[in-house]
Amino acid sequence: MEGAKYQVDLGNLMAFDPNHHFSSKPANRDELVAECLQKGTELVQAVADALFNLPSRDDPDGPIVTLPQPTTKLPREKHLPQPKPPTKWELFAKAKGIKKRKKDKIVYDEQTGTWKRTHGYDRVNDIRDIPIIEAKSSDEPGEDPFRKSEKEKKKRVEKQEKNRLQNLKQATKLEAKKTGQLDQLPSHIQLAATALPITGTQHTPKKAGKVELGNVAGMAATSTASGGKFDKKLPGEKPAKHSGKHRKFLPVVEGKGIGSQEQQQTEKILNKLISKNSHEILNVDKAVTMYNVKAEKKRRKEKVDYSSSMSKKLKPNKKPLKKASKQGQKSK
Repeated sequence: MEGAKYQVDLGNLMAFDPNHHFSSKPANRDELVAECLQKGTELVQAVADALFNLPSRDDPDGPIVTLPQPTTKLPREKHLPQPKPPTKWELFAKAKGIKKRKKDKIVYDEQTGTWKRTHGYDRVNDIRDIPIIEAKSSDEPGEDPFRKSEKEKKKRVEKQEKNRLQNLKQATKLEAKKTGQLDQLPSHIQLAATALPITGTQHTPKKAGKVELGNVAGMAATSTASGGKFDKKLPGEKPAKHSGKHRKFLPVVEGKGIGSQEQQQTEKILNKLISKNSHEILNVDKAVTMYNVKAEKKRRKEKVDYSSSMSKKLKPNKKPLKKASKQGQKSK
């Protein structure tokens, strides 16, 4: 759609002036910015006028228009996708002349009498639907056939995943030999190729993220005696972040409000200690035990006193008899 003054492409919501030129060279940047803003305002107004001239239909949210097809071909942001490199099996099938046969996704299951999927959940001939498995001559005695089937399936899945990663790694090597760079490959192939485990190891190398690299760089920068204060900085290097907490000390010279701050700090420390050891200040179990021990000691003491008093009452009084016998001898 072309106007009298501007060319408007409503498909891309774009407008431009092919005959625009500055009347005079801008003296400074402010004049250039003002001129660009003025021209941009005129172009946006031209797009708005063209939109309101289109046929519209009513809607609860407001009038709606259908944009026409774009007339301006814009360049692509990224390159065209490259064809996916063939896998090891595809190369083997091509060399042997093996053609891929299309299989049905749904087949009839004779055991249940229903139609089921060929693969996946609730598939046909699922071992979980079979109550009894016939033993074979090669089976070991005492081996669980259901568990054996699960182990075999797990091994097949692991082998398939290993083959997939190897195919991606091989495709990456071929692309690197052809072009000398990996940017032409799809992003998922590049990511999978870098996620392969290193030869001789069992663990996949973990990529260091931006935060981890920043933490390591900060630790290295502050590992000197001065904490990196007098070290030379690289161009564009940001100051290292202090991961710990900065301690705040009260000033040595007492000034206005310093006494109250010191009192608040002391109370805060005491409250923290008391709240931390509050369970040790009053131990209910210990207090009850001490009370029971004291009561038991008191009861035993009373029992001993009572038994001693009773024994004294039951003992014969020999002293008066001796005195009486002595008095009788004297009287004789």
